[in-house]
Amino acid sequence: MRYHAGMKIFCISALAHGGSDNTLTAFKKSSDAIGCPGPMPLMDVLFTLLLALSLLFLPFASTTVGAAEPKDPSFVGTEECSGCHQGEHAKWQGSHHDLAMQKPTPETVLGDFDDASFEYFGVETQFLTRNGDYFVRTDGPDGQITEFPVAWVFGVDPLQQYLLPMEDGRLQALAVAWDTRDAKAGGQRWYHLFPDEEILYDDPLHWTGPYLNWNTRCAECHSTDVQKNYDGNTRKFATTFYEEDVGCEACHGPGSQHIALAQSGALSGTNPTGLQTDLSARGQWYFPDGESIARRKTTLNDHQQVDSCGRCHARRGTLGSYEHGKPLSDTHRLSLLGQPLYHHDGQILDEVYVYGSFMQSKMSQAGVVCANCHEPHSNQLRAEGNGVCAQCHKADVFDSSQHHNHPAGSAGAQCVNCHMPAQTYMGVDARRDHSMRIPRPDLSVMIGTPNACTECHDDQTSQWALDALRDWGTNFGTTSDHPAVAMAALQRGDSRAVPSLMALAGDESASPIWRATALEQVSSSGAQGTLQIAQSLLIADDPLLRISAVRATQQLPVARRYLALAPLIKDPVTGVRMEVAMSLAAVPLNELDGARQKSLLALFDEYKAVQKQHLDMPAINMQLGIFNATRGDFPAAESAYREALALNPQLMSAYLNLADLLRGQSRESEAKEQLKLALEVNPESGDAMHALGLLEARAGRRDSSLEWLAKAASVETVGSRHRFVYGVAQHDFGDIAGSLNTLRRLHAALPADEQVLLALVNYSAESGNTDNARRYAKKLIALAPRNPNYQQLAASLGLKL
Repeated sequence: MRYHAGMKIFCISALAHGGSDNTLTAFKKSSDAIGCPGPMPLMDVLFTLLLALSLLFLPFASTTVGAAEPKDPSFVGTEECSGCHQGEHAKWQGSHHDLAMQKPTPETVLGDFDDASFEYFGVETQFLTRNGDYFVRTDGPDGQITEFPVAWVFGVDPLQQYLLPMEDGRLQALAVAWDTRDAKAGGQRWYHLFPDEEILYDDPLHWTGPYLNWNTRCAECHSTDVQKNYDGNTRKFATTFYEEDVGCEACHGPGSQHIALAQSGALSGTNPTGLQTDLSARGQWYFPDGESIARRKTTLNDHQQVDSCGRCHARRGTLGSYEHGKPLSDTHRLSLLGQPLYHHDGQILDEVYVYGSFMQSKMSQAGVVCANCHEPHSNQLRAEGNGVCAQCHKADVFDSSQHHNHPAGSAGAQCVNCHMPAQTYMGVDARRDHSMRIPRPDLSVMIGTPNACTECHDDQTSQWALDALRDWGTNFGTTSDHPAVAMAALQRGDSRAVPSLMALAGDESASPIWRATALEQVSSSGAQGTLQIAQSLLIADDPLLRISAVRATQQLPVARRYLALAPLIKDPVTGVRMEVAMSLAAVPLNELDGARQKSLLALFDEYKAVQKQHLDMPAINMQLGIFNATRGDFPAAESAYREALALNPQLMSAYLNLADLLRGQSRESEAKEQLKLALEVNPESGDAMHALGLLEARAGRRDSSLEWLAKAASVETVGSRHRFVYGVAQHDFGDIAGSLNTLRRLHAALPADEQVLLALVNYSAESGNTDNARRYAKKLIALAPRNPNYQQLAASLGLKL
């Protein structure tokens, strides 16, 4: 049976098990919100999706003639599977997947609805029971206290949320959640997901806002066969799902063909299973003679299991409709390892849902998959304590005081506490970092990344931890050679980090997600040599590398970019094609012959069709706006930006892009109005101040321009763009002394920023201070000794190299 969100049985919503306060706050205020639609839902046990054990023993062959196999697979429901797969079904029952979403009953509702109340910044929320039904009385979308029925309960541990229906087909997750932990652990209480920030009714983070909407944010991963059915014209949902929880077919795909084959007796010998996904990737492992770490007997070449899990256990955006068995990059846009999602060394920072962490790990490189550690039906670990790790790491070597240097049975003797430290999201939900790395307090000392030692010994310093490890005989070698140091340096504008990251991007032995991240980092810096690596990766086997390579080609002129990317217009992976469409949007069609025009227009049509499936997302409207603006369709771009703002009035990037679009059409007064609206939403937005300063500069309003650019510079803490532009503007408006003061302060903060030094050389020479110009030129040469332009500049100042 398919349930409809408009019926008495409502689809569930919300972000129970996904979406921390800092995640959502950062997303709503970000001017770069197009990478991901925001927090995704997550079951409490990470890296586990349903895996029918029978598939492990079913060989494959051609279908027997006469088998009753439906032409198109359809969903049949978990109960249909349970008849033959009783053991798997028994394990699944009561799991977090089974209980992902339930109807409200005395057995499923864990919170106190006995006329309980909770106060948040003066707003009282009441929880009531009446005639066997459950109700919440709280501030609604207009700020007025309103009573809402509870449509579904969402999650079971360590918190439970409640999904309340709206008239437009939305289901919203109440931001006041029930802490299901034991009272001794601080649970059995109502609490707010954003306890330190007052969220008013008109804020997108309010429980009635877009970021706590089930239809958009949560449904795909908390139910089976979800069809969002959003109408962009009416802004209404008619969302449906086949089953309210995460059933067998959520992971294995529609089961009708499998059942038909079973009923016809065709599931024997080497016949196919009739399922879209083969999740039997656990493999066989052995310990080579004399080694203490196990290896796979055969190389893992099939990523279907990890990709299937990654559908929900990844920080990602959705591309069109999901197809079981497809590579993850074919159905989703994956986030890479840069900030603000990850620390410079790849440790989790924001809420990233495991996939990105695991894919950078040595375990993933060795062929480990989710089901090696997690039983996929019960969502439980394969063994207790260190027994999980001992499957592949001999206990007498690794589960010993000689290895971990902690008393047996202590917290420090647990593998996960050193190699998988946890971060807490949603106030109570601790999630472990699946990058499974060695603690590196040396990196903490050098670039401020966290380490497991001081997360446990929180009364000690990173230097203390480093000294302790050295006393134990641990030597990390040259810390400055670590890629994390290069990542941090490049963020500071230090171009000396480029060779290290370029080497990582080209390193075939490194994980693809790290290589893709490194490529995009150096590409965004405009570093020379990036294009050579990018063009070589356009034919890489891993689609993540091809996607990043496509993005890196933005440095190329449009004509050369087209020549480089034309072979990828029909790439088999949707994620690659979508990036190619964005990258080639600027190509003048009249310069192509008929066949090439037709091919490119077909790609553009596909891009728009994919995006239009998700017009409920502000970020998708932003992407459409950028695409249409690049294509020269300014009315469509303006409409898309305004729709993004209608869905999220606090989306800064939409204000900025809309203002730039209006300015480009000589509608300066309207552009200025948008920027001032942006500053009303976020008075501390340096981007809006900066854009307003540039707008005033183009209009020749010197004093107003410098005032806004100065304000933008004063609030900038990361990067150098606003401060640098302010210094240049001072120079261009005739304030040479002020310009030099601004740039000297910026140089003191970012001593390896080449553009700042280059400006100081030129402006110092221009002001007649040749000694200072030479001093800065020497620093510039030291940073880039092989740059011929710098050498020529130094020579013009009389420097001998």
